[in-house]
Amino acid sequence: MTKPRELSLAVGGHPALVVQPPAARSLYVFAHGAGAGMRHDFMAAVAAALAERDIATLRWEFPYMAAGKSRPDRAVVAEAAVREVWTAARARFSDLALFAGGKSFGGRMTSRAHAAAPLAGVRGLIFLGFPLHPPDKPGTERADHLASAGGPLLFVQGDRDELAGLRRLRPVVAKLGARATLHVVKAADHGFDVLVRSGRTRTGVLDELAATVASWITVHAGSETPR
Repeated sequence: MTKPRELSLAVGGHPALVVQPPAARSLYVFAHGAGAGMRHDFMAAVAAALAERDIATLRWEFPYMAAGKSRPDRAVVAEAAVREVWTAARARFSDLALFAGGKSFGGRMTSRAHAAAPLAGVRGLIFLGFPLHPPDKPGTERADHLASAGGPLLFVQGDRDELAGLRRLRPVVAKLGARATLHVVKAADHGFDVLVRSGRTRTGVLDELAATVASWITVHAGSETPR
């Protein structure tokens, strides 16, 4: 099977990469984590794995990353960027069922933006390693806004995630009710890396992650979150 071409473009004024398989009916708009941009190996691998399952992806970069800076944008700037990209993506890919989210920081900024004012037409939010708290500062305050982020939510988390211990994350997800789903990836850390002694491989973890996301998208592709 021929791999779909990766298209580089600007979406809502922000750099983006689109991978759209011919049979795709859904698009996952996902932002990068705090320390690496849309071209990071993990981001590219997720896009490729989802393309194999006929899920299109749009990766994009926050202003600080596009400018070559290391310090993440303030929340107000990041959330504005989320909305700009979403609005443009919805107009450009109106024939696809759209989902939003991202890796760590990208997912959290997306859900904050959606909680503040719903992302029109979003079918659900997908978090690849939700950063529940900063390193060495356990807490759950970062999840407080999720109650206001309407629609289905999927959390894909490693059981070794140092930014979201399952003892704290499980109650957070449970409190959100039936609309929230938690999928735990065994032996994976916040970056979804695994220890050699676990017997797991990076490829196996990515396959599990992509299969989980693709299956969840298929279930929710027909249900649009109310505006």
